[in-house]
Amino acid sequence: MKTKNYLSEAQNFLKRNTQVKSFDIVIHDCNGVGRGKIIRRNELLNLYKSGRQFPLSLLGMDITGEDTPETGLILEQGDGDIKAWPVPSSLKLLHNSKPPRGELFMNMYDIDGKKLLTDPRNVLENKIQDFKKKGINFYAAFELEFFLVSNELDEYGKLKPAKSIIGKRASIKRTDVYSVDHLHGMLPLIDDIYEATKLAKIDAETIISEYAPGQYELTLKHQKSLLKAADDILRLKRIIRAQARKHGVTACFMAKPMENISGSGMHFHISLYDQKEKNIFAERNNEKINKNLNYALGGLSKTMGESMLIFAPNANSWRRFVSGSYAPTKPNWGIDNRSVAFRIPSSNKNNRRIEHRVSGVDANPYLVALTIISAIELGIQNKISPDKQTTGNAYLKKNNQKYKIPSDWNSSIMLSKKSSFLKQTLGPELHKAFIAIKEMEYLKFASTISELDIDLYLDAI
Repeated sequence: MKTKNYLSEAQNFLKRNTQVKSFDIVIHDCNGVGRGKIIRRNELLNLYKSGRQFPLSLLGMDITGEDTPETGLILEQGDGDIKAWPVPSSLKLLHNSKPPRGELFMNMYDIDGKKLLTDPRNVLENKIQDFKKKGINFYAAFELEFFLVSNELDEYGKLKPAKSIIGKRASIKRTDVYSVDHLHGMLPLIDDIYEATKLAKIDAETIISEYAPGQYELTLKHQKSLLKAADDILRLKRIIRAQARKHGVTACFMAKPMENISGSGMHFHISLYDQKEKNIFAERNNEKINKNLNYALGGLSKTMGESMLIFAPNANSWRRFVSGSYAPTKPNWGIDNRSVAFRIPSSNKNNRRIEHRVSGVDANPYLVALTIISAIELGIQNKISPDKQTTGNAYLKKNNQKYKIPSDWNSSIMLSKKSSFLKQTLGPELHKAFIAIKEMEYLKFASTISELDIDLYLDAI
């Protein structure tokens, strides 16, 4: 492991930030959950020199942090130690932390210094390197939708939108979509989010009040580094969550936190560039649509069904896919059409890109990006054509497409488990671990007696 070469990064950080006394060191598991430790200032340089040991089971935990033995990463291997090393350039200062603290992302390796292929970031990084060897680079950006909710539940035990920071105005029955005045009520929190992203060198751009009470969207600038785009969205979620706590509200990244309103997506914009920095999706010679773009759409359409577990990994994820909700329900595509899965936004042809609108905000961005670029590669290599373009309201179109998607979480798990595409994309180790984790989570969910069970059946049967 060559992270030792980045020791000067830590030394310079400590020299510039003498007030920082501790650091969050964070590893992201299959669910995108940040797990790790808090270390003291005096430990940082040694971390860069020698790494830090963690139990292998960290990569085999479900969403609750419980071990999943079926991953093969727990007692089957004795739950031995592996080693985490700092991700270069990921050492950042945290905003609004008192006393001031830092944050550092980590990658997982075995004791001998070989990348662990059950670490989602490692697998994505390897795939990006494969593309670079073929002369292909990416421009990418994620969009983050989220809710700000009250720390207190409503009278029915459900989440409710947070009151504004200024004026304590409730927005329960109003969407306030695109309302600038509504944003002004949240300005102290929004300003702190922007300050934190500035410290973290995240290029945060536009924020809007989205299509549901208490919902917001924050966009990030396109990056030449796909890895940085994925890192940034995970760091941004931690930033929003921390700043929301400071202002007495809760940031919610569930895909569907409330009934009868829209859920939260994590749209992903992606374009491919050759070694001459030319967009390989750009139209040439007066063609209506670039053939590479067409085949990329074909690959995304063909593999969407078997990849849905990546894009909708949790039971709650599937509540988001409702007709008319701006969440796609079919593997379709269209030009500047927000009712489809794969949108081609209006742009100069040299900036032509795909907006992948399928993923919920609860998905792991490393796995989302990995699956999407692998599907694009499959489509281009095999010249796979998509269905014809969808125009108008996609929700009203007949479902006569050749490519289908599963209808629920359990079906998605079974389809992904059998998928040769997903096994090849994730690699056998990560595929085994991810499927095992999702199977365990499904069994927990399916075996739980909910309040709805009691309400429906106690007195009726």
